Amino acid sequence: MIGIVVSRADEASTHLGQQLRAVGEWTAHEDDRRADGDGGGTYYTTDGFELREFDTIHIELNDPTPAFSAPDDLDYLVFVSRHAGDTGRLLTAHVTGNFGPAEYGGAAGSFARAAPGAHKAVVDALGKHAPDDYEVGIECTHHGPTACSTPSMFVELGSGETQWRDAEAARAIAEAVLDLGGVTADHRPDGVADPRHVVGFGGGHYTPRCERIVTDTDWAVGHIGSDWQLDAMGDPAANRDVIDAAFEASAAELAVIDGEKPDLERVVDDLGYRVVSETWLRTVGTRPLAVVDAAEATLSTITEGLRFGEVAVGGDADRVGDTDPTESWTVVKLPDDLIGAANGIDADATLAAVVETTVAYETTEGATLPAGRALVAEADAFDQLIDRLAELLATEYESVEQTAEGVVCRDTGFDPGKAETLGVPEGPKFGRLAAGETVTVNGREITPESVESDRVERFSVAWPEPETADAAAETVSDGRLTNGER
Repeated sequence: MIGIVVSRADEASTHLGQQLRAVGEWTAHEDDRRADGDGGGTYYTTDGFELREFDTIHIELNDPTPAFSAPDDLDYLVFVSRHAGDTGRLLTAHVTGNFGPAEYGGAAGSFARAAPGAHKAVVDALGKHAPDDYEVGIECTHHGPTACSTPSMFVELGSGETQWRDAEAARAIAEAVLDLGGVTADHRPDGVADPRHVVGFGGGHYTPRCERIVTDTDWAVGHIGSDWQLDAMGDPAANRDVIDAAFEASAAELAVIDGEKPDLERVVDDLGYRVVSETWLRTVGTRPLAVVDAAEATLSTITEGLRFGEVAVGGDADRVGDTDPTESWTVVKLPDDLIGAANGIDADATLAAVVETTVAYETTEGATLPAGRALVAEADAFDQLIDRLAELLATEYESVEQTAEGVVCRDTGFDPGKAETLGVPEGPKFGRLAAGETVTVNGREITPESVESDRVERFSVAWPEPETADAAAETVSDGRLTNGER
């Protein structure tokens, strides 16, 4: 059950409540246990939702949870509210708490339990339903309430009286909130055991980095301490308990920090949490964190260019259990020169060959080119990689052969040195000869065949050590040709 909190002290909230009741089929009930202004009196239910109205402004409500008919069944609360500011037409969502003093409700240095999964889902839904002239964004943690016994979030209509009365925008929020049916408070992508949440630090009140994480990655964001909230909090070392509380209220063990904040980073690390980058989150996605940790320890870090292939090990659960991921893979040396040559022919196909045969791989050139070492899960995966790279080279060479030492490519082609020896001047005639045309130089015909040479390119391959003698016979090629004559 999702509880919806409407405040009669908020014009926009009352309007949002009306629009919510106009969408779908609601049943009115009477609650004589509580005063009408305290969530009692007439309340409304529809499948998966219960809507209660209060006289008190949202930020001063202590904990609305007990007002609902079955508090223990509530997954989270949605406070529908106005947003005020010089931000124009805006639909926004955020969770509540205070890193510093409680200037706008709640308690200082305290946080309500966030609902990152619902927050992520409602931001996505707002983007789908928002009128064309409205922006959608998220805000930092900055006001109460902080004592909710149920995870919660605010969904707001802004940013002035004209917008608070805008029926189309209010209807968009109503539809987005009702789209939350079946969405849980915590964000667990399919097959992932632990919540995929991070705490955000730094940036402005409206945080583009955290918004990208929410909208563009497989992760959700809990509490966000913007720069102004961190300034209000003060020295991180003197406010360790506040920082720790933000992680706990976010059900998170990871943080993303915008800007240089070494003092904060030290406290986060000392508390046992980890600072990661936006790139780290994008790269990891829904992969088991135990596999990610083991891959970074075995090869290199994501910051240093580690990337992941499509081969899964350790199952789909976030926790791999008693299985050691390192027992599921073999470390191999990527054939850098061979990959470079194949990349020059077809960069997309080269990357696909690596991605589709490895668990993880190192890169260079800004993480765009596989190079270094890789992890493979199956005994023949490395052979498959070499076969696919060789097939790419076969489109440019007359023959490609795999040997115990690697890959040998042979071709016959234009030799500029021979052309120069025969007196062909550099320029158009060079090009015509290279294209297979006969040219005349000083009254002498020079054919393409007369300026051709055999070209041999050798690419070494560090074949993995075979597990058995039989495997060795299969691993070392018998000199087969990847292709014959073109």
